[in-house]
Amino acid sequence: MSAKISPLAGKPATETQPVDVAALLAAYHDLKPDPSVPEQKVAFGTSGHRGSSLDRSFNEWHVLAVVQAICDYRAQVGVDGPVFIGIDTHALSAPAFESTLEVLAANGVTTQVSAGGEFTPTPAVSHAILVYNRGRESGLADGIVITPSHNPPESGGIKYNPPHGGPADTDATGWIAARANALIEGGLREVRRMPFAQARKAATTHEYDFLQRYVGDLGNVLDLEIVRANGVRMGVDPLGGAGVHYWSAIAERYGIDLTVVSETVDPTFSFMSLDWDGRVRMDPSSSYAMQRLIGLKDRFDVAFACDTDHDRHGVVAPSCGLMQANHYLATAAWYLFQNRPGWRADAAVGKTAVSTALLDRVAGHLGRPLREVPVGFKYFVSGLYDGSLGFGCEESAGASFLSEDGSPWSTDKDGIVAALLAGEMTARVGKDPGRIYADITALLGNPANARIDAPANHAQKAKLSRLAPEQVTSTTLAGDAVVEVTNKAGGQSIGGIKVISANGWFAARPSGTEDIYKVYGESFRGEEHLQAILAEAQAMVDRALAD
Repeated sequence: MSAKISPLAGKPATETQPVDVAALLAAYHDLKPDPSVPEQKVAFGTSGHRGSSLDRSFNEWHVLAVVQAICDYRAQVGVDGPVFIGIDTHALSAPAFESTLEVLAANGVTTQVSAGGEFTPTPAVSHAILVYNRGRESGLADGIVITPSHNPPESGGIKYNPPHGGPADTDATGWIAARANALIEGGLREVRRMPFAQARKAATTHEYDFLQRYVGDLGNVLDLEIVRANGVRMGVDPLGGAGVHYWSAIAERYGIDLTVVSETVDPTFSFMSLDWDGRVRMDPSSSYAMQRLIGLKDRFDVAFACDTDHDRHGVVAPSCGLMQANHYLATAAWYLFQNRPGWRADAAVGKTAVSTALLDRVAGHLGRPLREVPVGFKYFVSGLYDGSLGFGCEESAGASFLSEDGSPWSTDKDGIVAALLAGEMTARVGKDPGRIYADITALLGNPANARIDAPANHAQKAKLSRLAPEQVTSTTLAGDAVVEVTNKAGGQSIGGIKVISANGWFAARPSGTEDIYKVYGESFRGEEHLQAILAEAQAMVDRALAD
């Protein structure tokens, strides 16, 4: 079960057959899920329910059932304010939006939809919820975002953000998924719905200018004036995603030198380069998927990209090309905690269990507490909401941080502010983020880290998620004594296993969105030692899955 890099990796997506958008849309309406098949049931991963209409894992029935379940959940917990709706550029997002509005309107739920049909990034929805709820005790708003994130063009997805603005926790998603599956099993008889044209004109449906509201508030979370004053030349590739029109508005509003390299929106995403497995995937942390922007690195002082719903980021620095996600996250934490005097003195550095241990060293050096959590941005929500967490990040290039005054900005991942922060730090420090990272590692140690993705079916993923520490019998890891084997972080399950030695670690866990498992590894003894860790890690996981 070893991951193999496709010979097409990094090549133009035009070298493969594009997704058949017409077939995809037809399948959304025509195919129905079989509730007796696990892969066709509603299941919320780390961020919502995702799938494809072609394999009956994301169809009209799923969306109708999920949205009715959200309406039922809101009634049960007493949330009765407006629902802010976000939508990305995947082909399945448009019909899923229609299904969503049909159910919300029929249930008499007030909705805020994007003015003029503009696409809406995840962080714009989170920010809108927080702004609306500020100072309110009742009538609180929440949100629905229609997106499968960076996943391939045939994918669809829907997620729920409660009044705290961030991803829903497992109590909420478990209830919503169970209710949705019951509705599907009941033939959707309990789903309330009206025709889309009627729902669009309903008295409960309102337009909200997400773009201008979000862009207008950016000066509260970033110092864009120093970017403008220093003339930092920036480039951005929206990767055909939901923020495609946000960037030019940001450049105009703040007078910054920001070039949008492409505003093309194409549901086949044929302008991409192919990812590691030869598939189209809008992953800004993948050097294979980011070939277009990497090729332009010398045109700018710093450049960046975001995934399809703009909750993830990738940063390209002239000094080093595309920065590894872990490298940029450590650099961002290092910079932020030295340049945000308005934050609480005890505000913590937040990281997931599979993020770099360099963040531990950064926190220690700066005298900041470290908060390590399982994979899933939902574990950062409470800290970002109350200001006890200054910065929260996960290895897959997702991060968010507080406004300059220490108030919450977005309790969901925000790829836009994480990307623009690269411009701010370049302006203030006078070095691109790659050079700043080099300075950090010269002081605190230079870790080598990597992630391997390997195929795993539904049953194997379930087995890996239940792996117990005692099932890992190895006492050494790449020549070092194992000091800890755990399946928890911050007292909660990580949905996999983590093995730690004095000089390195690995963690293995199933993907919540794709038929793969992920092995994360890191070594403070160099690349050769890292490869030994990864090889032993994969062998350990394969043995455990074979038992």
